[in-house]
Amino acid sequence: MANLLLVEDDTTFSKLLSNFLGKHGHQVQVCSSIREAREALGSGEKQVSYDVLMLDYRLPDGNSIDFLKTLRSEGNRTAAFIMTSFHDVRTAVTAMQIGAFDYITKPVNPEELLMVLREALSKGDITVTAVPRSKANVKAEKPSLDFIEGKSKISKQLYEYVRLVSPTDMSVIIQGESGTGKEHVAKSIHRLSKRSSGPFVAIDCGSLSKELAASELFGHKKGAFTGALQDKIGQFEAADGGTLFLDEIGNLGYDVQIKLLRALQERIIVPIGSTQPVRVDVRLIAATNEDLMTSAAKGDFREDLYHRLNEFKIEVPPLRKRGEDLEIFVQYFVDKANQELERNVRELSKEVMDVFRKYDWPGNLRELNNVIKRLVLLSKEEVATLSALPAEMITAMEDPQKPAGSDLKAIQESHEKEMIEKVLQEVRYNKSKAAKLLNIDRKTLYYKIEKYHIE
Repeated sequence: MANLLLVEDDTTFSKLLSNFLGKHGHQVQVCSSIREAREALGSGEKQVSYDVLMLDYRLPDGNSIDFLKTLRSEGNRTAAFIMTSFHDVRTAVTAMQIGAFDYITKPVNPEELLMVLREALSKGDITVTAVPRSKANVKAEKPSLDFIEGKSKISKQLYEYVRLVSPTDMSVIIQGESGTGKEHVAKSIHRLSKRSSGPFVAIDCGSLSKELAASELFGHKKGAFTGALQDKIGQFEAADGGTLFLDEIGNLGYDVQIKLLRALQERIIVPIGSTQPVRVDVRLIAATNEDLMTSAAKGDFREDLYHRLNEFKIEVPPLRKRGEDLEIFVQYFVDKANQELERNVRELSKEVMDVFRKYDWPGNLRELNNVIKRLVLLSKEEVATLSALPAEMITAMEDPQKPAGSDLKAIQESHEKEMIEKVLQEVRYNKSKAAKLLNIDRKTLYYKIEKYHIE
């Protein structure tokens, strides 16, 4: 039985959901707003532990992405997934970038919900995955199928670079959009390196709170700060003799960046609360979905650390640029889903593959994996058909191709986005003033900010 926190403002839906999950042996605490969820989670000594957070995207007092981002910054690592009525996978991509385990679209399919919940429960602590090391308390990765490289020209070049840099001890930056498989590339480098018999330790920097990041990386001594009840070995020590993979490294705070630079230069770390240096032998691989050089120019990332990390850079291409590889990846994920879900889907119908070829895959390989897993789960026959596909993908297939510059709605939306961005800048992002100047209410402004992905 799992202890679940459901945050959903539709009382009828939340009642149906809690009854359904209750019948499957789970205990569900229901909240209808972020404020209530805050109270349910508690704080300090009265903090309540939940196994999974189930968050409706739109809530009366905000959205669950911002709420989850706050929780992650506070060090809450409970597995969470987003439920949304909006058929826009970009929302889900954003959610997964800031630490959501998965997403599910409404109306919720019961089998799909149980599948996502089961995976979230098995995932546990989302922050660290590692090959076990006797002196570190870390979790072992589950065995999985070998990762598929692809046969397109751009894929061959990618893995040529991987094979070239792997035998060296050079630090590597892996850059690419969210969901492109940057961690798989890092694992490939480790597997082909001289350190392959050592540990591969992966840390999601986006899930680390500013207060705990240094402790997670470098460890601490008992009593070093409030809550440090015993000595803790950091992940640098856990990765000694192997590879340390820092995913979304751009999220690390400036003070931690300074300590990281010193650790790379001197091969020495000092746990928090200690004066004794610890020598470590670690190869560092960093991943990012942003241009760190641009971040360095803005002052958000240390330039000296960037140059220390950038001994070799690998660009991982998005799925939309790997057309020749699509069928290979599809078959790989179908086989993987059949194995995990104990199903027997032999192939996808021609209509499904036509949709896949036209769709732009903003969530890349991660999205393809999720879509195929749902497709296999919901398919009763050996050939998966359109009926099991998410609605937004069907819509993408049905939209007629328009000559360049002829889409009046797109032109109007482009102008509207520019106007909103201009007004927001003029009022220093005071949304009340911006809404007043634009002659719209705040709710409409928030909707349009989200719709146009205005940062």
